[in-house]
Amino acid sequence: MPITRRMDGLRASIAPFMSFFEGPIWARSADPNVANFAVGNPQEMPLPAYVESLQRHIVPHDKDWFAYKLSEPKSRQAVSRSLSTRTGLEWDPEDVAMTNGGFAALAVTLRAILESGDEVIFLSPPWFFYEILILAAGGSPVRVRLTPPAFELDVDAIVAAITPRTRAVLINTPHNPSGRVFTSTELGVLAAALEAASSTIGHQLYLVADEPYNRIVFDGRAYHSPAETYPNTITTYSYGKTLLAPGMRIGYIAVPPTMPDRRALREAIFVAQIASGYSFPNALLQQAIEDLEMLSVDVGALERRRDRFVPALRAMGYETTLPEGTFYVMVRAPTKDDAAFSTSLAEHGVLVLPGSVVELPGWFRVSLTASDAMVESGLGGFQSALEAWAP
Repeated sequence: MPITRRMDGLRASIAPFMSFFEGPIWARSADPNVANFAVGNPQEMPLPAYVESLQRHIVPHDKDWFAYKLSEPKSRQAVSRSLSTRTGLEWDPEDVAMTNGGFAALAVTLRAILESGDEVIFLSPPWFFYEILILAAGGSPVRVRLTPPAFELDVDAIVAAITPRTRAVLINTPHNPSGRVFTSTELGVLAAALEAASSTIGHQLYLVADEPYNRIVFDGRAYHSPAETYPNTITTYSYGKTLLAPGMRIGYIAVPPTMPDRRALREAIFVAQIASGYSFPNALLQQAIEDLEMLSVDVGALERRRDRFVPALRAMGYETTLPEGTFYVMVRAPTKDDAAFSTSLAEHGVLVLPGSVVELPGWFRVSLTASDAMVESGLGGFQSALEAWAP
């Protein structure tokens, strides 16, 4: 396929994302008087302990401190210890590949496991870039729709979408943008269904578990990784969400000790990291990883913000989700034209992400990474925009 045609296809997959960031709503993002709920960017200064760790580790200890880095042993050990503690499985450091963010972790994983034309099932509404990453790896994206407002994991729909060409199922839990945290029961049902489907189609299906929000869960919930119930799980992770530092790119790919062919997958992942543009994290972030593993954004503050924001919007007459995790609340717009209403909100000093950007028209997404002050100042904008829209 000529490069222009291939790139046209990739551009089409992210056209809604690009149109938002090139459009009138995001153009207001630099205005200090707007309440910015549009994306999961920090609206306050970074964690002091995070900054202190980077300052400490920027000082070189030897001549190789800033030399080329692969997946460094200390990094892999820190990750495997953390995974073992959180899942109850004994993860092998050799099954951890450090990447420059969760974006790279997914790109490398898909390149490692897909042959041209292989199908990958993913959940919609999705994170913006699942489709383009599948396409870029030579795969064929297949959507399974989650139904609002519950956004329950529809295992029957996933099974119905599986064909002999299916290579992987990609799920995101806690789920962006719905905030659903899939339970161990749901994941167990999915695992059994994938095992049965693998037998039917004659090859093992991978489950790619995208888990960048796995430490951001509310109401005392226990998070369960899909790797706990399905051996052929590949876990991808980004520290950018936990630390609310998305521009400082470090993450990982991890394969559980229960996966039968994990040694072959190690080599495939390593080759894909090279082929994807040397997708290893920079030296400084790997040096600091043991500190970073211990740090987190204030999840309690996010939960309190949710508990202030959601009841206030519901009292105004909005329908909203009550997220179980992540940064996000989904809100139904008073019109099917979510882009038009989101533009109206911007005119009232509130920035949100139109639901059509995440394949959920008629809704919009709000990020709880907005500051407490933005929540308080923004509630008036939500009220006035809704009143202005009323017939």
